[in-house]
Amino acid sequence: MPLRLQKFMAENGVASRRKCEELISSGLVKVNGIIISELGYKIDSEKDIVEVNGRIIEPSDTELVYYLLNKPKGYVSTAKDQFARPNVVSLIESDLRLYPVGRLDYDTEGLIIITNDGELTNKLTHPSYKITKEYEAVVKGVVAQKAIGTFERGIDIGGYVTRPAKMQIVEQRKDNSLIRIVISEGKNRQVRKMCAVIGHEVISLRRIAIGALGIGDLGVGKYRELSRDEVFGLVE
Repeated sequence: MPLRLQKFMAENGVASRRKCEELISSGLVKVNGIIISELGYKIDSEKDIVEVNGRIIEPSDTELVYYLLNKPKGYVSTAKDQFARPNVVSLIESDLRLYPVGRLDYDTEGLIIITNDGELTNKLTHPSYKITKEYEAVVKGVVAQKAIGTFERGIDIGGYVTRPAKMQIVEQRKDNSLIRIVISEGKNRQVRKMCAVIGHEVISLRRIAIGALGIGDLGVGKYRELSRDEVFGLVE
């Protein structure tokens, strides 16, 4: 069946549909050795040879899927656990071999991506992409305004100084505070350690955004499938 060139490229891991169109328009894509710059060009994915920047794009034999899950507390962010604790992958109804992108602590709720796309997983977890993650935390005590500057300068969490982060005080209560924190890295228990350094132990923590992907009305333990454009938009 004829398939639009940019759709074939996007479905086989080149980039988002929009980015693929840019590559075609820039003359960087060949079909059977001929440069194609027409966005409506259609190919036979079983017969035609597609090259992008000299790299042949092979049709994927495995369906690549991407899910955005609102992880509950009490689940580990691994495909398997040596202590047989429930894992995030078990919440997805699929026969495919899936794994989480990055990790959330056992006691932390919130967004995590589940996929079977290893190449994209490497990109999403590589520090050079600096993908932001936003957290909502309830911490002990009343957080002072000066803590915002401390987060912006970076915090030594024990042998490692964090990248500059953002912190917003949403609500100051009698015994605790509701804050939002945005980081661009993912060290083990990083947010909890950062809060501990400024003297405020985390009571509860949930991740409410990964890049442009927000939690919206996605319930705890629920998930939705992501489009290719949503996922590739995280690394462009």
